[in-house]
Amino acid sequence: MNLIHFFRRYGIYLVLILLFVSFSLASEAFLSTTNLLNIVRQVSVLGIAAIGVTFVMIAGIPDLSVGSQISLVCILTSWLMVNGGMHPVVAVAGGIASTTLVGLINGYLSIKLKIYPLMVTLATMIIFAGVAKMISGGMAIFGFPQQFSLIGQGYLGPIPIPVLILIALSALGAFILTKTYFGRYVYAIGGNEEAARLSGIHTTKIKLILFSITGFFNGIAGIVLLSRTNSGQPNAGVGLEFDVLTAAVLGGVSILGGEGKISGVITGVLILGVLSNGLTLLNVGDYYQSIIKGIVLIGAIALDSLQHKRRKAKRAEQVQAVRVSV
Repeated sequence: MNLIHFFRRYGIYLVLILLFVSFSLASEAFLSTTNLLNIVRQVSVLGIAAIGVTFVMIAGIPDLSVGSQISLVCILTSWLMVNGGMHPVVAVAGGIASTTLVGLINGYLSIKLKIYPLMVTLATMIIFAGVAKMISGGMAIFGFPQQFSLIGQGYLGPIPIPVLILIALSALGAFILTKTYFGRYVYAIGGNEEAARLSGIHTTKIKLILFSITGFFNGIAGIVLLSRTNSGQPNAGVGLEFDVLTAAVLGGVSILGGEGKISGVITGVLILGVLSNGLTLLNVGDYYQSIIKGIVLIGAIALDSLQHKRRKAKRAEQVQAVRVSV
């Protein structure tokens, strides 16, 4: 294994280790058990949403409505519990069902009406954000039953429940993508949709399911966030879509589709969490953190583009070699 291949395969893990070492030396508080648990608890919402987005991104489908979907499920679930008087379990089920349906709507608009997904989800991002504000009247909703806070604030032993939810969903996502025919279809569609269709894969059906899966994961992420903050905010998920995109691309998911794995995405999520936490401990302002995250995103996309060009050139060389041999 040459050095370039080594860094391509393990570079993201080395970055995470480097950040850990750097912030550990810069701040004595960083490596404390309390702070480390705080990091993984804080990134749980981002991680859950990133798992859902990974499915559509591997299929070559962008989705910018993640943050608005999370805002919507926060407000809708809050309204069902407080104004509708529903039991938390029923309200949670209703909230997750709503974002699953919203994901399906995104899929229908982009696939059935043949509208590019980036534009569809950009439009629905605005629509869902407006619906959340309309339901809440632009105001926060609070006053939830006490047991609801267990989801986002509870512990099972020393481990926060949101972290356990993230671990369980990571395992589920990895299993679906690597151990099932459905997962193989997802990679096939992202690699070459036309070839996948000609091979007998029902690409339209698979993509609709993928949008629904993304909505389902967004719903769970929103419920965890709502339970942790104990207040339904109409802007709860605003801007989260860019963190999700950064984590996914940083974790090796190609923006052009066909590549990526859950373990890499979770590593990308942890990198963002460690980076944000470490900079906060060093008293670096939010504005500077936003600039740094933007630079990280640009760098990750540039690297993905470069790797895609190299893979394309390598495939062209292989095809040319076969032609010459024939």
